[in-house]
Amino acid sequence: MPGSAGTEQTTTVIIGTGLSGLAVAAELRRRGVDSIVVDGLDVLGAAQPATASLQRCDAADPATLRERNEILRHLRNYAASHQVDVRNTTRAVQLTKVDAAPAPQWEVHTATGVLLADHIVLTRCAQSQLRRMINEFGIAVGRNLAAAMRAIGIYLVGVGELITPSPKEVLRQAKTVGLAISAKVHPAPLAPPSTGSLAMLPC
Repeated sequence: MPGSAGTEQTTTVIIGTGLSGLAVAAELRRRGVDSIVVDGLDVLGAAQPATASLQRCDAADPATLRERNEILRHLRNYAASHQVDVRNTTRAVQLTKVDAAPAPQWEVHTATGVLLADHIVLTRCAQSQLRRMINEFGIAVGRNLAAAMRAIGIYLVGVGELITPSPKEVLRQAKTVGLAISAKVHPAPLAPPSTGSLAMLPC
């Protein structure tokens, strides 16, 4: 059974060890948020193997490919030098929602154990699969799939498009997701009430 070898807990599990996953991991590390990066799974919320994966059209433009490879090289170097926990040989095989708040709300099952996390970042999955997964969790999905996912602690980077996002768009999405997760992990203290000029007058 997946996950019988041991259990680990972290703040965020990032599913996908490519450009999108490493970009999010680097952004979270810069913001002081723990994460574990594992290889991606094709179908979520079910034990069955994938029957269909997202059809992607990678840009064949040599300049874009060079840019993507250069950014990927930089992110791999950053991950190595900053001890980002990237597990290229560990594959997520199942995602389970846990309702026992305030405990971590997600279990990511792998062949070697279970990763417990408050937040999940997906970097590869078709929108139809995401909607099916949300429905299996008993959550109604409106028109905004990404908003429905965020409400339960799942974030998407480079997911759901028919064409692979440009490297700059991936980095932008990673920054946005990193900021959103960081704001939940490290909430900003409430600002003190502003003092107007009347407050300075002697009694």
